[in-house]
Amino acid sequence: MPRNSRRAVLAGLALCLAATAVACSNDTGKKSAAGPVEIDYWGWTDIQPVVDKFNATHTDIKVKFVKQADLPGTATALRNTVAAGSAIPCLAQNFGDVPALLSEGLLTDVTDYVKPAESKFNATALSGAKVQGKYYGIPLGTGPTFMMINRAAYDKYGVPVPKTWDDVIAAGKALKPHGVQVMNLAGEDPSTLVNLIVQAGGSWYSVQNDAWKVDFLSPESVAAANILQQLVDNGLVANQTYQDRPALIAYFDQGKMVSLPTSTWQLTNYELHFKKTIGDWEPIDLPQFAGATKFATPAHGNALLVPKGCPHPKEASEVGIWMNTTKDGIDATFDKTTGAYAWPGAMPDPSPWIDAAVPRKLFGSHRSEAEAVINKASASGVDNWLVGPNYTGVFKELQDQWAQAVTKKITFHQLLENMQKFTVDDLKAKGINVAN
Repeated sequence: MPRNSRRAVLAGLALCLAATAVACSNDTGKKSAAGPVEIDYWGWTDIQPVVDKFNATHTDIKVKFVKQADLPGTATALRNTVAAGSAIPCLAQNFGDVPALLSEGLLTDVTDYVKPAESKFNATALSGAKVQGKYYGIPLGTGPTFMMINRAAYDKYGVPVPKTWDDVIAAGKALKPHGVQVMNLAGEDPSTLVNLIVQAGGSWYSVQNDAWKVDFLSPESVAAANILQQLVDNGLVANQTYQDRPALIAYFDQGKMVSLPTSTWQLTNYELHFKKTIGDWEPIDLPQFAGATKFATPAHGNALLVPKGCPHPKEASEVGIWMNTTKDGIDATFDKTTGAYAWPGAMPDPSPWIDAAVPRKLFGSHRSEAEAVINKASASGVDNWLVGPNYTGVFKELQDQWAQAVTKKITFHQLLENMQKFTVDDLKAKGINVAN
């Protein structure tokens, strides 16, 4: 690739490396002259009822749901199919951040079809599908983030309900003598660190002119690291793994860990499996940074993917927009077993579906508080989190660093320093312009 062309790519967020730049160009394919346009949708979560509802209400487009084994299987199959250039689906369930997937040459530009529909989405949801002002998928948004606490345990030990992260630390210190942990930080999951930084309005990546700027030591990152360091240094948190979900749920149900940052999609699982503490929990606002001037919750969303080589991106976009912004689309996700809907994270007003998202028994006498908490969390979402072109590898390294930090082998500040060096070195090794 000529140098000037490469610099132009960098100016557009440097997402297509020299080896993949051609694959990042759009290829719309051709529409069949006869009959409805057929759209294949790949995913591991069963959405057949939604597909059936769309097909029953549309004549010009028909969707075929192709069930995949799981997330890794979907990712591998799509990468192989796009590389082969044939039998490519037009929609795929998300398995990564849009900028990173775009850098692999896996996505197609659907700006012309999504942009006219922007008003149908909440503003925060849009950024998860967008790179440098262009859309490469259908915005999905994210679930509202709040906290649920074992109120019975808090009351038993006379601990005030936390409103700030400093309050969480203070609660942990008050609970520790009773053998109770205030939170859980799984050794394989650095999402708490990321969510704290997003909540504070920070990001590790930004773009300066035609180069990437990397800043793991931003004030927001340092503030998040300081909170986590105090929780770990004082022995206030558990390290129960998420990999054994039944064991994790059983641990949460013992009353030995009493504060859970959560979202609507997790509530039904707790309702079904909590036995000892069912009814003891209370939904509360997500704790804030001390001194914050605006209430905020992390809302880094993602997108329903439109793969590179999809022959009908216009129709694929129409399907995705309908699924995620219409009452019929959301209503079709109703699960008779749980009595809940898939959370409408892209909708400007999710309130019609909140009551169904709240289990009947989990919160006991505090159930009536859930609607206000969830509405506030949904309305207060922030997302200026920018993912760089090497984030897939960076996240794997972050997992390793996180595991060391939560077990006191390194400090969280050392984690940030190590990630700063790793990320900059990795970008440079890939031939990507870096401002650092």
